[in-house]
Amino acid sequence: MRLPLPQFATDNRHPDHIGEVIETATTQFLAQCLEPEDLSFPQMPPFGSWVKSVDEESGNKILAVVTYVTTSPIDSIHRARALGLTLSELREQQPQIFAMLKTEFRATIVGFETNPDSKKSNGNSWGKIYQYIPPRPPQIHQAVYRCEDSEIIRFSEQLDFLRTFLQVKDAPVEALIAASVREIYQLRKGDHQWLVQAGRQLNMLLKDDYDRLRYVLSQIHW
Repeated sequence: MRLPLPQFATDNRHPDHIGEVIETATTQFLAQCLEPEDLSFPQMPPFGSWVKSVDEESGNKILAVVTYVTTSPIDSIHRARALGLTLSELREQQPQIFAMLKTEFRATIVGFETNPDSKKSNGNSWGKIYQYIPPRPPQIHQAVYRCEDSEIIRFSEQLDFLRTFLQVKDAPVEALIAASVREIYQLRKGDHQWLVQAGRQLNMLLKDDYDRLRYVLSQIHW
């Protein structure tokens, strides 16, 4: 049974600090969302959204994409049951409910950025980006943050990460690709040239599976 995360100094928490790593592996990590200060459920990161954490040993910033989100009882033996109450009624009549549930999300690692202070970054304010699995994933209990728009835009200058999406297990891969591309396209203010490049990359990766390619493209708003 997983216990709720201890909450410390919530007043000083960065607004993009949404979770903490509770399981970690070479290609992905599981994070538990931090509890909000008021009586409400933790904020779920959207499917296909971008998050980041850190490998403290190397200083690498680990970038990942959310592939699965779930809310369930902390007690793994007893299931939640329907109460027939609105959210406001839950706050008034069953406030303990919020302490009995946990929200977790799984994120697939798509690349990393070196520490700007390291020799690999050549002294720039930005580190060097690599779109492949880092030497190490983030450690247990590392903070997880939403990625800033500028980080996503910079990372998506190259499109090799789309190949990583095709290797994701236990997730609707086509929907994942489409959700991520849609978000980047919006962040890039409708950059049509970038979208065309993304389409060409997907065409190359899925050239032997036209039906799958068509399904992905049908979910992207051109």
